[in-house]
Amino acid sequence: MKIAAKLAPSDLTPAVQQLFELASAKTALLERRWQVADGAPVFTVAGKYTARGWTQWTQGFQFGNALLCFDATGDLGLLKIGRDATVARMAEHLTHTGVHDHGFNNLSTYGQLRRLMLEGKIPLNPWELRYYELALKVSGAVQAARWTSLPEGQGYIYSFNGPHSLFIDTMRTLRVCGVAHMLGHALLGEQDTRINLLGRLLTHAATTARWNLYYGEGRDAYDTPELSGRTSHEVIFNTVSGTFRCPSSQQGYSPFSTWTRGLAWAMLGFAEELEFVSSLPESEFGHAGVMGKSAAVSMLAKAAQATCDFYLGKASTSDGICYWDTGAPNLYRLGEWRDSIADPHNPYEPVDSSASAIAAQGLIRLGVALGARGDGYLQAGLAVTRRLLEEPYLSTDPRHEGILLHSIYHRPNGWDYIPPNLHVPAGESSMWGDYHLLELGLLVARISEGRYYSFFSGSPERARA
Repeated sequence: MKIAAKLAPSDLTPAVQQLFELASAKTALLERRWQVADGAPVFTVAGKYTARGWTQWTQGFQFGNALLCFDATGDLGLLKIGRDATVARMAEHLTHTGVHDHGFNNLSTYGQLRRLMLEGKIPLNPWELRYYELALKVSGAVQAARWTSLPEGQGYIYSFNGPHSLFIDTMRTLRVCGVAHMLGHALLGEQDTRINLLGRLLTHAATTARWNLYYGEGRDAYDTPELSGRTSHEVIFNTVSGTFRCPSSQQGYSPFSTWTRGLAWAMLGFAEELEFVSSLPESEFGHAGVMGKSAAVSMLAKAAQATCDFYLGKASTSDGICYWDTGAPNLYRLGEWRDSIADPHNPYEPVDSSASAIAAQGLIRLGVALGARGDGYLQAGLAVTRRLLEEPYLSTDPRHEGILLHSIYHRPNGWDYIPPNLHVPAGESSMWGDYHLLELGLLVARISEGRYYSFFSGSPERARA
C-alpha cells in the first residue's frame, strides 16, 4: 500500500458528513420498504436489498445503521427506527444458542443504545439503561456458553458449523463477552460453577491467535516469514482429543490462502480487544483464571500487528483496497496487482470493499492503541477510509439502497450478484459493509474532535489529535 500524504482525521470531515447524509436517507428509505416477514436484509441485487437464508446475522446491522446515523446527525426519526426495532425484533437474538454472532447483532443495537445514553445523546432513563445492560449480560453469557475445551487450558467459542470449528470471525463478536464482564456478569455452569467472561474472552483470543494466525515460524510448509500475519478462516479440531487437525475455509478460496474479510475481522477484533484489555485494572485478571494483564496485552498486540502488517504488505492494493482472497485463482491475470489501484470492474476477481472498511478501522484502532509507535497504522487506516468515502465505493445514487459498493458475501457459493455486462460480482452492497463504513466514519469523526468511540463506553479516552 502506498500512502501519498500525511492525513489528519479532520481532513476527512467533509467526506464523513457526506457519508452520513447519504446513509441517513438510504436507511430511512429501506426501513419504509422492508417487510418484517422478509427476515434480515443481507446484500443488494441490482441495487435492492434482499435476504439470504443462512443465519440472521445482519439484523443488528440493519437497525444499528439507523442508530449510527442518529449519532452523527441527531435525526430523531432514525433514533426511533433503531430503538423501536431493537425492542420489537432483537430479543430472540439474545438467547440464540445456535450462532457465534452475538457481538454482531446485539452490540450493534442494545450496545449502541446503551452507549448513546451514557454519552448523553439520549435522555438517561435508569430502567431503560438496565434493560439494555441486562440484554448485553444475557448475550455475552450465551455467546460464552458455546464452548469447546482443549488441552493446556485452551478453548474457543465454536462457530455455527459445530464444536469442531473455530472461526476467525468470532474475534469481532467476542467483544460482547467483554461488555458482559464489565457489567459484572458471569456465566453459570453445572453445579453453579461460575465462569469468568473475561477468562473466556482471553482464552478464545489466545486460541485464535495460536491456531488461526501464522507468524512465519514454520508451523507448516506454507508458514514462511514473508507470509507472517496471514489468517485461516476456520480451523478444525478433534473434539474428543482436542487435537488440532487442519486449517479450513468456508468463504475463502482455500485453507492456505487468506480470505481478506477474515483477515479484517482479526485485525479489528484483536485491536479492539487490545484497547479493552488495556483499559482494565490489573485486579481484574486475578479472577480470570488464564493470564495476567501484561501477557494478555502482549498476545493481543502481537496478533493485531501481524495481521495489520500482512494486510498492508500482502493483501491490499496500492490504494488500500483488497480483493476478496489473496490466493484467488485469477489474480495473476491482473499482473502486479499489489502495486496498482484496485479495479472493482475488472473481469477476473472481485474486490471486497467490506473487508477494506473493517480493516481500516482495525488499522486506526491499533494506531491509537500504540501511541506514537502506531502513527503508520493510523495513517494507513485514514488513507483507506478516504478511498472508501469516494466513488466508486461510496454509493451516491439514491436509487441504490446500499451505502458501500463492491462488497462480496460468499464467492465460493456463488451467492453474489453479477451484473449482465460483467464476469464477476461488482457494484453491490452488504449490510455489514454499510454498517462498518458508518462505524468507521463515526470513529474518524470522533478522533477529529479529540474524542473516541469504543464498544465499551465509559473507558478512559485514548484519542489523540
